[in-house]
Amino acid sequence: MKQYLSVEEFNELLQKWSGEKINIFKHELEDDDRTLMELDSISYIKDTRRLDDYEPMHALLLNGKGNIETDKEGFQPLPSDYYEIPLEESTLYQFDQSQFSLITERGTYTIELASDI
Repeated sequence: MKQYLSVEEFNELLQKWSGEKINIFKHELEDDDRTLMELDSISYIKDTRRLDDYEPMHALLLNGKGNIETDKEGFQPLPSDYYEIPLEESTLYQFDQSQFSLITERGTYTIELASDI
């Protein structure tokens, strides 16, 4: 059963996954993708100089090296050493003992430990 968390509880639990391999699944409008990453650390940014409402004021940064799954080529390296998840005032944070979910108006992000295949 998924439980709703405060952003502080979410952060405290997610921090425990530092040093682990994780999968990040994004489902946003018609865009689904998967990223496999070595999670080094977790941080947050606040952007008070947004150009428009599409740019998030807050974001969760999953820091580490990773690869994003593409349709044709398999996996491609992430363009930077972090994966950014936009956060909103209305973001819902969930954890069900095996995966985290962040539900925003734009989409759903799921974070889980990657099994060694």
